[in-house]
Amino acid sequence: MPDMTHAPRPRPLWQLFIAPGLLLITAAAWSVFWFYSASRVDVIADAWRAREAQSGRVYDCAKRSVAGFPFRLEVRCEGAHVSLVSQTAGQAATQAPITARLGEILVMAQVYDPKLLIAEFTAPATISDPNSSSSMVVNWRTARSSIIGLPGIPQRVSLVFDDPALDRVKGSLQTPLLRAKHIELHGRISPGSTSDHPAIDTVLRVAGGSIQEVHPLLAEPFDAEVQAKLTGLKDFAPKPWPQRFREIQAAGGHAEIVQSRIQQGDLVAVATGPLGLTPDGRLEGELQMTVAGLEKVIPALGLEKMFDEGVPQATLDRVAPGVKTQDVRNLLGALDHAIPGLGNAVKQNVNVAATAGINALGTEAELEGKKARAFPLRFVDGAVFLGPIKVAEIPPLF
Repeated sequence: MPDMTHAPRPRPLWQLFIAPGLLLITAAAWSVFWFYSASRVDVIADAWRAREAQSGRVYDCAKRSVAGFPFRLEVRCEGAHVSLVSQTAGQAATQAPITARLGEILVMAQVYDPKLLIAEFTAPATISDPNSSSSMVVNWRTARSSIIGLPGIPQRVSLVFDDPALDRVKGSLQTPLLRAKHIELHGRISPGSTSDHPAIDTVLRVAGGSIQEVHPLLAEPFDAEVQAKLTGLKDFAPKPWPQRFREIQAAGGHAEIVQSRIQQGDLVAVATGPLGLTPDGRLEGELQMTVAGLEKVIPALGLEKMFDEGVPQATLDRVAPGVKTQDVRNLLGALDHAIPGLGNAVKQNVNVAATAGINALGTEAELEGKKARAFPLRFVDGAVFLGPIKVAEIPPLF
């Protein structure tokens, strides 16, 4: 029987190149797409810079480059420089701008998701005000931000710092102003809000924070979390912050403190309520506050030391506005004249009296299983009152 076995027909040679050819075409197409996207970075960046410049914030780079092929776009800004014009209530448009400089900003985006931008910042940053004899230096271990929604209206923004430190520099003297282990700020457009009346939800978290030269209460480390909702915005058109705050006030907008909690050692405080603005840009409103460990707060106010040092008028204006230094001296002298030692006893027991005064204004409460007092924290024309005691003064926002 003849052998019917046939040799296999050889496959056409061109079929061997189908897969590699498709891969090569795909790679070429992707490369074209990446380089096209990279070429658009300058266009998008310049459009964003122009928008920010209208808001009084002028950004520039000594050197800008694009990398990250094949899946990412990495825009590196070396020698970053920011000029701030009319960003605070006291800064006139005719004044020289406040400037900030930092070594490098790296902005990253996935080619397939360009609306999500992640940025990393290289410390330190130097902030200079030509109208002041001092400057500020900001340092951090890591600093990063994320923005969702560009190049249109951002839908969500986050900013995170690890080990941030802010110092004032005057000549060769460097003074600490702020320290923290961790700070993060998140913001998003509130669900259900409209483009012509947008509302913003914000969350601020601080771990191990301390602030110097403001108030003794803030000098000791504390943890804080504040959730707020801002209303009264008309739009997201570019404009300086004082102008935006002025529009919020005119529209009857306010910041609703939805939830807040501060802990400093044994002291725990929570507060909720609305804060608005007066026609001249100062905070006003009332927060309902509940505090556990209130007895820890009064000694930090420094009332006893204030009496021992003769009650400087500046200190008295801060904690008891309207009362004059000579009035206090005369009162203590009269007490000692009537009953020797009585004036000194009053000084030694001033903290007890202040605590009793605040307790009289509040009501008994319980907070996280501890005895607490509930009372209002009042904001009156920028002044902050804890019960009858003025604890801070906040400058106007426009």
